Amino acid sequence: MKKDESTAPVQSQTTAVAEKKATVKSLFESPELKGRIAAILDKNAPQFITSVIQLVNSSNELKKAEPMTVINAAMTAATLNLPLNNNLGFAYVIPYNTKKKTEQGDIWVTEAQFQLGYKGFKQLAQNTGRFTTIHQTEVREGELKSMNRLTGEIVFEWIEDSDERLKKKIIGYVSYFKLTNGFTSTFYMTEAEIEAHARQYSKVYKKDGTGGGLWKTDRISMALKTVTKLNISKNAPLSVVDKNLVTALAADQSVVRDFSEDNVNYDYVDNDAQDAEFTEVSHKDKAEKAMEATVEKIAEKSKGNE
Repeated sequence: MKKDESTAPVQSQTTAVAEKKATVKSLFESPELKGRIAAILDKNAPQFITSVIQLVNSSNELKKAEPMTVINAAMTAATLNLPLNNNLGFAYVIPYNTKKKTEQGDIWVTEAQFQLGYKGFKQLAQNTGRFTTIHQTEVREGELKSMNRLTGEIVFEWIEDSDERLKKKIIGYVSYFKLTNGFTSTFYMTEAEIEAHARQYSKVYKKDGTGGGLWKTDRISMALKTVTKLNISKNAPLSVVDKNLVTALAADQSVVRDFSEDNVNYDYVDNDAQDAEFTEVSHKDKAEKAMEATVEKIAEKSKGNE
């Protein structure tokens, strides 16, 4: 059966040894790779290649990263129709150092990881056409009035004066969505719960609490992404989940490896996979089934960590 290339990250065209010697720019000069990208992105392929080269040139760490991990991460964002611009906050290509075993012993290498921002999850949810509202915000001191742990009912009273609100300490984060059928879900995490979550699922999160990576440079956005992602993955009915949401949940915070006919290979080098509990969608093709199998593995791994 022909592989679904409309959603597949580009498959690696080089051996590990050759990949280390190559650069993103030199790989893009390969006619075969250009052809694969054109087959997926059509007329947007030239713009994609230019944007990825610019992205790499703007980061000394990304220049050191194994080039196919950069390209696959960028292709994941492109197939989800999300802009790769750190200032926009939809999706990121993040360089990470990781240890690999070789015949000569353990070595440190730099690889690129795909990360979704809360704006990315929000846009993908809206694109399904099943969400009438999806929003998230930090919660300031004095705004949480009551929380019933049995019914799940949470009452907030928001401070209307923006200047006064910013003076208050952040005590937590909340995500809310409403579906077209009227179903609503509110998901709240305290600052302490966010801290514990970051420590559990991100190995780069430092023990002193300052965090690492995006947790250090953009903590609020990462916390908002956490409550948004968990609210969708835990509480959104399966009927509203489309292929892009499944892909996003599986690919987030992974190094995207080769995509084959029977399996999408996501390597979670930085973290243990976060809670993603979708295991089936309707009208599955092989690519979707492969994605779902990955999500099932994520869910099982998450249960083992709880």
